[in-house]
Amino acid sequence: MAAFLITFRETLEAALITGIVLAFLNRTGHGQYRRHVYTGVLLGILLSLVFAFFFQSLFGSFSGEAEEIFEGIFSIAGAVLITTLILWMLRQRNVALSIEKKVSADIEKARPVGIFFLILVSILREGVETVIFLESASTIGGVGIWSSVLGILAALFLGYLIFFTSMRISLKAVFNVTNALLILFAAGLVVYGVHELQEAGLLPVFIEHLWDINNIVDENGAFGGILKGLFGYNGNPSLMEVVAYLVYLISVIFVSVKGLKVRIREVTVR
Repeated sequence: MAAFLITFRETLEAALITGIVLAFLNRTGHGQYRRHVYTGVLLGILLSLVFAFFFQSLFGSFSGEAEEIFEGIFSIAGAVLITTLILWMLRQRNVALSIEKKVSADIEKARPVGIFFLILVSILREGVETVIFLESASTIGGVGIWSSVLGILAALFLGYLIFFTSMRISLKAVFNVTNALLILFAAGLVVYGVHELQEAGLLPVFIEHLWDINNIVDENGAFGGILKGLFGYNGNPSLMEVVAYLVYLISVIFVSVKGLKVRIREVTVR
C-alpha cells in the first residue's frame, strides 16, 4: 500500500506538469515543441533509473550496527523530506500558471531547450523522490513491485482523464487525501528511525515497551503488516517512539494550520 501511494503521488505530479506543458503548447499553436517535452520525459526516466541503481547499491552496502544507524538516520531524513515537500505544496497557489509563464518565456526567446530542461528536471526530481521514498518504505516493510507499478498506472490513467477527457476531477481532494496518508507514513518513518537508533545504542530507551497489543493486532500478521508498512505500526513501542510520533504529528499540524491562516489572511487583504 505504501509503495502504491508513493508511486501514485509522484507519478501524478510528474504527469500533471507534463500535461500542463503539452496542453499549453497545443492551445497556443506551438505543437512543434512537443518533441522537447517527450525527450525530457524519456531522459528524466532514464536518469532516475540510473540513480535508483546506484542508490540501491549504496543502501545494500551496510550491515550490523552500521546498517541500523544508516537506516535510522535515513528513515528520519526521508520523513523530513516528505514533510518539507508536502508543506511546500500546501503553500503553492497556482502552479499551472507559473509553469505556463515559464514555457511562454522560453517560446518568446526561441529557447526550446528551456522547455526540455523544465520537463527533464521535473521528471528527474519526481524520480529521485520516488526512489528515496520507496527505499524509506522498504525499511519498515516490504515494497511490492506490483503495488509500485499499479500506483504508476493509476496516476497515468488519472492524468489521462484530466487532460484528454471532459471528466472533472477534484485534484485538491486527491492531493488532500494523499497528503494526509503521506504525513502518517512519514510519522511511521520517524518512529522506525528512532527505533533503529535505539537498537544501535545512540538513543536511550527509557521504557522499552510502553504497551503491548500484538496479541490484538500483531505487527507481523496480515493486517498488522499492512499497518506497519503504511504507517510504521508497532504493537509494542517504546516511550520515546510514542513521544516522537506525537511530537511529529502535532508539529506538522501546527505548521500546516499556521500556513493556512497566513494564506487566508493574504486573500482577505487582497
